[in-house]
Amino acid sequence: MYEGAIQDLIDELGRLPGVGPKSAQRIAFHVLAADPADVKRLAQALQRVKDLVRFCTRCYNVAEADLCRICRDPRRSDEVFCVVEEPKDVVAIERTGEFRGRYHVLGGAINPLEGIGPDSLRIRELMTRLAEGTCKELILATDPNTEGEATATYLALMVKPMGLTVTRLASGLPVGGDLEYADEITLGRAFEGRRAV
Repeated sequence: MYEGAIQDLIDELGRLPGVGPKSAQRIAFHVLAADPADVKRLAQALQRVKDLVRFCTRCYNVAEADLCRICRDPRRSDEVFCVVEEPKDVVAIERTGEFRGRYHVLGGAINPLEGIGPDSLRIRELMTRLAEGTCKELILATDPNTEGEATATYLALMVKPMGLTVTRLASGLPVGGDLEYADEITLGRAFEGRRAV
């Protein structure tokens, strides 16, 4: 335990997701030893994020205007929507260069143990967008875990009466992985999602 400002900084850093006590201490001492100009830039970047960044009013991705750059892009297709849990998932999909449609960010996944139900997510807003009638396919790109699967199943049931094509991202073996280390569920999904070569 330290005292004063350094302990306050360690405590605040430790509240960040994925930052444990040891990492918080390392970061705090790095900041302490850093050039004052570097620390000032970091503080300004943090303040700018809070002042400028908000959620897109259409898809709920992060944006610095009412609409994010993807929603403003007229070259994107309005016929395919990809539903993700968080804005960081949009970035992951965009890095592939494979998707040219629109997104909808739910803001999480259904997790009854954490008190997160369908009403806690942006499902109502998704249904409003789908009711506009331009979307033909809904890609469910929620995480391949219990919460993501529950969310995908719930959404599939909700949109079924709309007559949309509903698809789920394939899951299976990672590139460079070994079969002997794959768990049964992953290996089973790899078999289900196999395709001709």
